[in-house]
Amino acid sequence: MDSKELTRQIAKVLDTKKAENIVAIETEEVTIVSDYFIIASGTSNTHTRSLADDVEYEIEKNLGITPEHIEGRATGWILLDYGTVLVHIFDRESRDYYNLERLWTDAKMLDLSDIITEN
Repeated sequence: MDSKELTRQIAKVLDTKKAENIVAIETEEVTIVSDYFIIASGTSNTHTRSLADDVEYEIEKNLGITPEHIEGRATGWILLDYGTVLVHIFDRESRDYYNLERLWTDAKMLDLSDIITEN
């Protein structure tokens, strides 16, 4: 599975689990760190942990892919590292503070309008 399709599958899981403001940024042209960043928000720390757990579970169950690394389960910013795809799940306050979208304005946004029910 290519990184774009993995990004789309992760976005579907996040949308199904009621993540807020889901965006995907195509980073392959601006950094060697990853091909895509997915950024989403949860409504509380419990919700952000649940979103991360659900992504990890559903992607492994459906695609057989597990994260290479996970950070921040006890904080307002959880990172799931799938190698070419980095998933950032924030609580609202942390997302506003770190504002990753602003840091990556040189990168293109991936259109998820066919996946996301509310953005």
